Amino acid sequence: MNAAEAQDVKNLLLEQDDQFRQLVEQHHQLDHRLHELTDKHYLSTSEQFEEITLKKRKLALKDRMEEMARDYATARSRVS
Repeated sequence: MNAAEAQDVKNLLLEQDDQFRQLVEQHHQLDHRLHELTDKHYLSTSEQFEEITLKKRKLALKDRMEEMARDYATARSRVS
């Protein structure tokens, strides 16, 4: 699956799959919070820990979305 096909699958999932949409929304919320933290000149110890935790959670969400897209594309190719 090339990049254009992968994006098409993600767009379809955004339209059709509530769980995928929720994952995307959570990913955007985490991204927004990370931008708030990176805009600061100094991070407290708890903010540094939060930043690390947010990055890990964001990556886990991205991995789950990619897995869902792959599974959908695989299932769709079997039907075709």
